Amino acid sequence: MKTTLTQFRSYDHSVQLLLANQFTINLGFYMLMPYLAQHLSGTLGLAGWLVGLVLGVRNFSQQGMFLVGGTLADRFGYKPLIVAGCVLRTVGFATLGLVDSVPALLIASAATGFAGALFNPAVRAYLAADAGERRVEAFALFNVFYQAGILLGPLVGMLLTGVDFRITCLVSAVIFALLSVVQIRSLPARRGADTNGGAGSGSGSGSREGVLAQWRGIVRNRAFLLFSTAMIGSYVLTFQVYLALPLEVRRLGGDGDFGTVAVALLFAVSGLTTILGQTRVTAWCKERLAPGQALSWGLLSMGLAFVPLLAATALPVPGGGAGRWLLAAVPPTLAALLLALGTMIAYPFEMDTIVRLAGDRLVATHYGLYNTICGVGITLGNLLTGVALDTAREAGMSALPWLALLLLGLGCSGALYGLHRAGRLTPVAPEAQPAVA
Repeated sequence: MKTTLTQFRSYDHSVQLLLANQFTINLGFYMLMPYLAQHLSGTLGLAGWLVGLVLGVRNFSQQGMFLVGGTLADRFGYKPLIVAGCVLRTVGFATLGLVDSVPALLIASAATGFAGALFNPAVRAYLAADAGERRVEAFALFNVFYQAGILLGPLVGMLLTGVDFRITCLVSAVIFALLSVVQIRSLPARRGADTNGGAGSGSGSGSREGVLAQWRGIVRNRAFLLFSTAMIGSYVLTFQVYLALPLEVRRLGGDGDFGTVAVALLFAVSGLTTILGQTRVTAWCKERLAPGQALSWGLLSMGLAFVPLLAATALPVPGGGAGRWLLAAVPPTLAALLLALGTMIAYPFEMDTIVRLAGDRLVATHYGLYNTICGVGITLGNLLTGVALDTAREAGMSALPWLALLLLGLGCSGALYGLHRAGRLTPVAPEAQPAVA
């Protein structure tokens, strides 16, 4: 922790503010979102399909609009989009706590999702620009603050929701309102390089390049698209902390107090491991590994996370008692630990690689498209994981989902290593590129 705090103090005020902002953003978000479905179905009495629709609208409005948010950030600067996203989330969360009609809930849910699409690419591009040559270390710190917000948010939300979910919504809205004010007053204005690679004042020819022309240029960046596709696996695998692992805990351990505690342990292991170990892991990897190698090793660790679960399928399931509880808790907890380790290895180099593949040009737009690609991949990956889990239960093939996830990790790790060996993750410097007539 001392190393983390020392690194935090070593950055400029703008980077420190962005890191603190991300903690606060996740605190406000995760104190509300884990309890929204229960509020919709329980307090408001909505049908299951309507609950799914409200939550799905939020996810779609965020994942589907990342590219738009990134493009706007490159056009108008990073600060306006960060502030706009926080203001919009203030309104959205307050509305979720004050309304009970389905149309109003859908609008509020869409607003909270679009808010994320506005500030997420802008925050990452701003951090990359101001951290400069220390991008990798800055993104390691970013992940620490990110995970700290995820860890603390549900605990605060549980206390507030125990009183009234509307209070949770209003407190979260207040947090985002205060965050908006702090950023308006304290966050310096920042633009990235313009579309021609110069310092982006917005007055050069780059600012006149059409949005569609910019998007076509990014889509023609084959190395970026290959990298984005290979990295989908990392998001599908890490998401299993929220999907497959809790389901496995409850399948063996039941839905009672033990299951609740064991699922909470999964999240605690993942968050605390990152908070305590991220900066050390990043420093170790940066000394010994090229970025492409670190990415490959990170994905390999994520794939191997499912080996304990795969091995556990070969053991007889005890009828009850401590033996069954151990089988329900230990393999998923080991999986969560290895997934956290893989993320710690890969994430800082992942964020840095996007900047390098973008050529330090239209960085927010690249982040936006990257998030959209990975978001679509998560949706499809979770759908297939759900199918595998159902098939495993019906056919008595308990090893099937864990084997599939292991192979996904191995395949994506191999793909990243191949891109590294082929030099596709290290773009040629502009001055070294041949002139184009």
